[in-house]
Amino acid sequence: MLFRGLFSKKMDMKRFGLLVIAAALGSALTLLSTNYLQPKNNGVTIERIDTPISQVAFTRNENGETVPLDFTVIAEKVTRAVVHIRSTTEGVASRNRAPENMDPFEYFFGPNIPRQRGPSQSSGSGVIINAEGYIVTNNHVVAGADMVDVTLFDNRSFKAEVIGTDPDTDLALVKINQKALPYLSFVNSDNSKVGEWVLAVGNPFNLNSTVTAGIISAKGRNINIINSNDRSEAGNTAIESFIQTDAAINPGNSGGALVNLSGGLLGINTAIASPTGSYSGYGFAIPSNIVSKVVEDLLTYGSVQRGWLGIQVGSVTSDLAKEEDLAVNEGAYVSGFGDMEEKSAAKQAGILQGDVIVKLDDTPIKSSSALIEYIGRKHPGDKVNVTVNRKGKEKVIPVTLKNREGSLSTIKREERDAVASLGIELEEVDSKILKRLEISAGVRVKSLSTGKVARYTDMREGYIITSVDNKPVKSVREVNEIIKSKKPGELLTFAGVYENFSREYIYSVRM
Repeated sequence: MLFRGLFSKKMDMKRFGLLVIAAALGSALTLLSTNYLQPKNNGVTIERIDTPISQVAFTRNENGETVPLDFTVIAEKVTRAVVHIRSTTEGVASRNRAPENMDPFEYFFGPNIPRQRGPSQSSGSGVIINAEGYIVTNNHVVAGADMVDVTLFDNRSFKAEVIGTDPDTDLALVKINQKALPYLSFVNSDNSKVGEWVLAVGNPFNLNSTVTAGIISAKGRNINIINSNDRSEAGNTAIESFIQTDAAINPGNSGGALVNLSGGLLGINTAIASPTGSYSGYGFAIPSNIVSKVVEDLLTYGSVQRGWLGIQVGSVTSDLAKEEDLAVNEGAYVSGFGDMEEKSAAKQAGILQGDVIVKLDDTPIKSSSALIEYIGRKHPGDKVNVTVNRKGKEKVIPVTLKNREGSLSTIKREERDAVASLGIELEEVDSKILKRLEISAGVRVKSLSTGKVARYTDMREGYIITSVDNKPVKSVREVNEIIKSKKPGELLTFAGVYENFSREYIYSVRM
């Protein structure tokens, strides 16, 4: 029995040895067939290295030379000038509901009943634009805030003062009391090109100093997002001509920087196009040329001074060209003058309904958004040479731009200060609207920002003030004069109506 077991073991070992030899011969034959029977140029070499590759793409410099594309230096420079902004609203009253959404109880007793709620917070980004602490962000980041906190790249935090806002471009200027800060300089956004590399820098989802890279996907985009709750012909004054990019932009990036590869500020990141609310491939930034104009106006006048052509326009499409028998396939089609007809600078200069604007000064105009962007950089009193295509012939018409009220003058800072202390921005009301409402005169509340009116009353945007302290008012200047005459602590009473709500509303606030 012992012999038979030993013999069996020897046989097993012998078989195992034969299997090993067979396997080795098979491997050798496989290697030989691979090296000699297969074409050598079809081989694949996999290389592994221990150090990471830092440059994975190339670009051309100004001399046409191919150079590695590297974002590290620009990212380090830009992140130092981008801040995190946190806005806090105490929330005394519910003040931004549309009149048509009022409940029946408010209809009879008025919308001044306080509706208590807890404080709310929102956050976004901002860009330091000079060493003195001035910061650009989006208006929707700080709108209605009772307190604004700014956190720098080195985690220092400061209270910020809102210098001014511009709802029409969704921009705001704030300031912190610090000096010698790192900042970004504006570059000419007109010189940017589709396909150009850009970086988006901000604080998405409260993740500080996040940098993403992409290219400019398109320019002059209008996505109807600014003042989207007010799209009426008379009320909508939004200026949209966004730079579109595929650099990842998410909630919290609002107010952050879009920069070129030299670290120059090309735009302020504002919105995303997404079915989910998060990045889906498209982001939009306000061009730097619009931003710089708004900032200069806020610093010089305390409010944005905007020139107006006084026309209604739409982009020329192939369908429109066929329908209206147009001689061009690009441009801004003048569809009318709307409620601004009596004050229209364009109509008074000789522009007609049906004209297609193809050039402003030396700048070709291919769409309505391009026209809106160009005019949005101008001031009342500026002269613009408007080239129109009228039934196949081009004609140059000089136009002197007016302000929203139909005059050529700018509005002085001191005229705005009294109203600004209350947190309301006013505008004139067109006579056609007054006639429809059966009132002789009035001044409309264009926007509400941080101030006593928004904090202590339930007044909403669109409210038409017909009298102040029982004195009828016909202009913004008259309202300013009454407000400036008030002493601290005195009561100020507004009476007026809403366009789509017939009863009179009265609001009172102490100076």
